[in-house]
Amino acid sequence: MPIVNDLTIKIGGEAGQGVESSGAGFAKAIARAGLYIYGLQDYMSRIRGGHNFYQVRVSEHEVWTFRDAIHMLLPLTTEAVERHWREVVPGGAVLYDVGVKFDEAPLRERGVQLFPMPLMKIAEEQGGSRIMMNTAALGAVAGITEFDFAYIADIIETNFKRKGSAVVDGNLKVARYAYDAGQQQYAADFPWKIQARPGPQRMVINGNQAIALGAIAAGCRFISGYPMTPATSILEYLNAKSHQFNIVCKQTEDEIAGILFAIGAAHAGARAMCATSGGGLCLMTEALGFAGCTETPLVLVDSQRAGPSTGLPTRTEQGDLEFVLHASHGEWPRIVLTPGTIEECFWAGVRAFNLAEKYQTPVIIMQDLTQSNSIRAVPKERFDFSQVTIDRGKLLTAEELDRIQNYRRHLVTDDGISPRALPGHPNAVYVTTGDEHTEYGFITEESDIRRAQMEKRMHKEEVAKAEMRLPVQYGPEDADLTFIGWGSTYGAIREAVDVLNQDGPRANMLHFMEVWPLDWERVGQLLDQAKQLVLVEQNYTGQLGRVIRANTGKGMDKRILKYDGRPISTDEIVAGVRGEVRAEVKVYA
Repeated sequence: MPIVNDLTIKIGGEAGQGVESSGAGFAKAIARAGLYIYGLQDYMSRIRGGHNFYQVRVSEHEVWTFRDAIHMLLPLTTEAVERHWREVVPGGAVLYDVGVKFDEAPLRERGVQLFPMPLMKIAEEQGGSRIMMNTAALGAVAGITEFDFAYIADIIETNFKRKGSAVVDGNLKVARYAYDAGQQQYAADFPWKIQARPGPQRMVINGNQAIALGAIAAGCRFISGYPMTPATSILEYLNAKSHQFNIVCKQTEDEIAGILFAIGAAHAGARAMCATSGGGLCLMTEALGFAGCTETPLVLVDSQRAGPSTGLPTRTEQGDLEFVLHASHGEWPRIVLTPGTIEECFWAGVRAFNLAEKYQTPVIIMQDLTQSNSIRAVPKERFDFSQVTIDRGKLLTAEELDRIQNYRRHLVTDDGISPRALPGHPNAVYVTTGDEHTEYGFITEESDIRRAQMEKRMHKEEVAKAEMRLPVQYGPEDADLTFIGWGSTYGAIREAVDVLNQDGPRANMLHFMEVWPLDWERVGQLLDQAKQLVLVEQNYTGQLGRVIRANTGKGMDKRILKYDGRPISTDEIVAGVRGEVRAEVKVYA
């Protein structure tokens, strides 16, 4: 019996061999056929060489993450075979060019099928260039899985049309030849098939693009930053859309300049943001405190990678949470959003600007490399611009300023939020400073004014608690164990809940999409309903668990932690619950 629309394909090779473009292109072709996909890429921090892979999961049902098992492996190099053949399930296959040599015996012993093809020769003879070998490989995959070639042809035309008709025609010819050859030679032996399910179009998008799209919907008009993996694509996406949406994009000389540019733009009235990773945020912390003290509505994205220092530049981690909660010396109010899905990334991009202006304080969106780069096919209606509202808070209009004779930028108010005026109106001429200041913004060292301004600023966190979102539950209420997670672990935890509820123990999850400030009393009440708390994080110390304990007194019964720079999987979480030892994940009772 064929297994239809339930498989994972992995292509592996060196940087420069087109691994990412081929994998992403194949994923988009499948999405255009009406199927759901999850695309995971892994790459080394070098321009050429080094092992990269792209993994595409295919399903008729919505998927939230990748799975460990591979059904077809496409190695473009011997190293790719050696690294990944153990992931191929018995009965699965390795499709490879005849020029890729490796020891076949262990694969045959495992029950893995070997599908050699002259992919390089097909590329050279049919397309006139060996660079088209990855096109041949994907054409062969489509043939073996009996996936309608029309979708492959469509994505080739889309991807290569900017290079001219000759390149398009060459790639189409290569793909068609390899498709037919793969189908004739191996389709009968490979049980996993891909069948189109035409239906509503879905967006194929990653987390960084979703944040940027949300920023556009929210009226972002300025972004600045210094390129730093994995945050760079936010700057790139908004730059690509800058003329269409009237956005000023500035690539600065360093991270310090990046945040200062954004602070200046926000002070002038533009909805402004900057994006960086942990190392860049380290450099930004002094300016971040300046924005907190001057009550400037800044949006900042921290797309985390593994640290400390340069760490693993192209690997993932959730190691910045406690740093972000305390970044910059002293105390000032901040809001921290931790979206865990593509959809949540979009709405965090919208919400961050409203919260920043309403509370006149920096809002930090915490992302990580996995979610920054991984793609899903998401129904378009989940990005409904008509549902976006703009809240600029206590921003004074020109008419209101006409009636003000004694404007005080840092006026002490009951809710801690002062009326805000943009520069330019004659009744709104004021100064502000990172030194402690009076209501008028002038530097002061008077103790009573210091107390009043500190209490005013910090009171905004208390007010904001009322509209911050509590963790959301997924799974049955009467579960035996409750997973606790934040950010991109959502997908792996959610599918682990589904797996465990089939065979036991019964499980649910509490996902933190916003971390600070929260109504911790209500969070504690949610935690009290759980029988056993299982923390899942991608860091060494279980940082969210420590934040929860500090604010609620609730400790975790078990911690499943991963910190090797690779994303945690559903299978690893399930193994951790069931007591199966896996070197990649540490389980602490």
